[in-house]
Amino acid sequence: MNAADRAHQAIGKAKAGDPRALARLISLVENAAPELRAVARALAPLGGQARVIGLTGAPGVGKSTVTAALVAAYRERGLRVAVLAVDPTSPFTGGALLGDRVRMQDHATDPDVFIRSMATRGHLGGLSQAAPQALRVLDAAGFAVLLVETVGVGQAEVEVASLADTTLVTVAPGMGDAIQVAKAGILEVGDVFVVNKADKAGAQETVRDLRSMIAMARRGADDWKPPIVTTVAVKGEGIAELVAKVDAHWGWLDSSGQGEARRLARAREEIAAIALAELRRRVGGLPGDSRLDDLAGQVAAGKLDPFTAADELVDTDPA
Repeated sequence: MNAADRAHQAIGKAKAGDPRALARLISLVENAAPELRAVARALAPLGGQARVIGLTGAPGVGKSTVTAALVAAYRERGLRVAVLAVDPTSPFTGGALLGDRVRMQDHATDPDVFIRSMATRGHLGGLSQAAPQALRVLDAAGFAVLLVETVGVGQAEVEVASLADTTLVTVAPGMGDAIQVAKAGILEVGDVFVVNKADKAGAQETVRDLRSMIAMARRGADDWKPPIVTTVAVKGEGIAELVAKVDAHWGWLDSSGQGEARRLARAREEIAAIALAELRRRVGGLPGDSRLDDLAGQVAAGKLDPFTAADELVDTDPA
């Protein structure tokens, strides 16, 4: 059995609900295994049906609790749900450190819920480099809603918007999050703002701060106006309204054509990232390849400018 046949077999098992097959496919993606290209070719015609919701926000605002509440809400609709929880990388093992599966035990026995923690492995922006391909696997496996919960890394955590149809920015009262949102540029990428832990003091002040900042953002008459939803996710309060706002955003994406525009933008980003990674591997990652060192020596000695050196490096056939 060749790689393509094995890929189709694994995908078939994953679509049939085999969690082990699904986990193996995502592991292939995370490890950039040799079979990944065959898997990607097999996945290509099978995706495009799932809705992707990104959840971002500072540590401690309750993103995992909101995620778990959303899983419950979508399961009540009879939808299959997958969660990709991107965790900080352990400096010792390279694996995911926090393990969000522990925090979502209520759904651990549901065969129509799949939860996977992925390590960032040093990648900035709160996401793993493997996340786009992992989402393709989950989409092809038949999950209707994909939730991507990102690392709370503050101002670098806007990258989730490049993967999601709808980006939820979660803040909590008393943490200065409204100011952090403004600084981080998250204001521009948030489609729905969630003030979680709204039973705590200062919740309404946080709502007012967010409303003021959203009002100052430059938006056209036909642009989406991000709503603010207050929740107490640990009690399930406000989750129904949050789901309704996400539904409204999906409707706007479909009617405005922005949904297709976002999918095209995601594809461009994904292609560019893969191409750049492959180029870096070719020009600087081959064992025994001294071209980069030779050119670096010439640049350091003033014999060659870095632009010419880069052109030579790219134009040289690595084989």
